Amino acid sequence: MIGAVILAAGESKRMGGKKLILEVKGKPIIQWVVESFKGIVDDIVVVLGHEPETIIPLLRKLEVRWTINNKYMNGMASSFKEGLEKLKNCESVFLALGDQPFVDKEFLLKAIDAWRNQKARIVSPVYKGKKGHPVLFDRSLFNEILSLDKQKTIRDIIHAHADELHLIETGKWAILDMDVPEDLTRFTSLDHP
Repeated sequence: MIGAVILAAGESKRMGGKKLILEVKGKPIIQWVVESFKGIVDDIVVVLGHEPETIIPLLRKLEVRWTINNKYMNGMASSFKEGLEKLKNCESVFLALGDQPFVDKEFLLKAIDAWRNQKARIVSPVYKGKKGHPVLFDRSLFNEILSLDKQKTIRDIIHAHADELHLIETGKWAILDMDVPEDLTRFTSLDHP
């Protein structure tokens, strides 16, 4: 089984509001992300944190599971750990950003193929030398991720296993996420993969 943890716990401070329910090309941002994984992975968990009640009605409509990270202020790793706890039965899990609407399904399939057939323990998209998201992690790394202390990040895990990292060249979508209002305009003009 393959899972996906979608991080949606942040406060969206720089956006000035709940960015994940803002619409891009007629759909809320979080809906784009969830739908990109549906039909490709076996299980999806959205990790909520700040004001979860603003997103839960939409997740119900999308028929997707969620969990709430009460320690979301501790950062991205704490939210990934919260989601990973719910997907420990999976053989590999994607770490996805809730504010990255245009995930390319073709990349997801290539990542799964690299993990399955080339035994890659970590698979990441890369655009012009810059690594992006979503990142696929093999089950053999779950305990290491779950035991990360507060000072460490997911990036530390990737660096520790640099020799087992498989990179897949992708489009610009892999390094773009939504932080400020201008990003909304940028995504609206972006071609969906």
